[in-house]
Amino acid sequence: MPLDEIALEELGLAPRWVRKGVTVVAPEAAVASVAAEAEAEVEVTVAAQPAVARPAAATPAPVIERAAPPKARAEDAFAPEEAPRVQPQRVAPAKPAPAASDEPPPFTEDDFAWFDSVAEPVLPHDVEPVRAPRDDVATLDWESLAERVASCTRCRLCEKRTNTVFGVGDREAEWMLIGEAPGENEDRQGEPFVGQAGKLLDNMLRSLTLARGENVYIANVIKCRPPGNRNPEPDEVARCEPYLQRQVALVKPKIIVAMGRFAAQSLLKTGNSIASLRGRVHEYEGVPVIVTYHPAYLLRSLQDKSKAWTDLCLARDTWRAAGGGQ
Repeated sequence: MPLDEIALEELGLAPRWVRKGVTVVAPEAAVASVAAEAEAEVEVTVAAQPAVARPAAATPAPVIERAAPPKARAEDAFAPEEAPRVQPQRVAPAKPAPAASDEPPPFTEDDFAWFDSVAEPVLPHDVEPVRAPRDDVATLDWESLAERVASCTRCRLCEKRTNTVFGVGDREAEWMLIGEAPGENEDRQGEPFVGQAGKLLDNMLRSLTLARGENVYIANVIKCRPPGNRNPEPDEVARCEPYLQRQVALVKPKIIVAMGRFAAQSLLKTGNSIASLRGRVHEYEGVPVIVTYHPAYLLRSLQDKSKAWTDLCLARDTWRAAGGGQ
């Protein structure tokens, strides 16, 4: 037998003689990569060899036929191996989203990080940046100060006023009377202490041999009327106080009479009652201060008029001690 046929037989590729009508079992999967070529060669060899004659009287041996496996195809030799079946994993059900809340989430440090990168706005060269007005009230004269008060918009009291109440009297007086805030009549006329309270104040001044406009200057802590005659708010007092400070500096009085609880508390920066402030000499901007009742209060409480007279006597004595009337 030639060597090439021996090699083919060793590899299981040698031609086989089979009986006619008998199905040949296909080779195993190990030779699947060359099955196509081997099959073609076997078919040619079988066709070239003559069939073996069988004796007429001989009975064929029983052959156990097995179902042939599907024919191997050439393209199956390069098919990838079937991936092992992966057992599906159980996925936990998703948690429901939390209900929407009106409250904002808590802040973290990262929430404010973007502020660091905000650039300052760049203004065009022909645009002047807005600056707060310079507070030069302490340098104004009487006329400039009166004009500044008349056009003042430092607080919201300017929105509903009829007139500002700047002050009235002798601008070189030794006595200075300071009230609380304008009322309805003062707002309408632009002058402090008018109406019945103003008439009572005039009588009080005559008892001291004084008169409105003669050695007396009258002003208020607040220059605009608060709505409904309410007490001014602290910020309103703070914004208006520079005007009063300048008036005191221009008048240079020797005695100040604070009339009413609110006036006394605003000037002296205290929350004490008039009862605890009366009968003593206080000080505002270096000037002695005497505390007494407001004329409008005395119209409702006649029994306290005697106390007011005692306060005025203390003011007169303090004025004289300061060199007043000389």
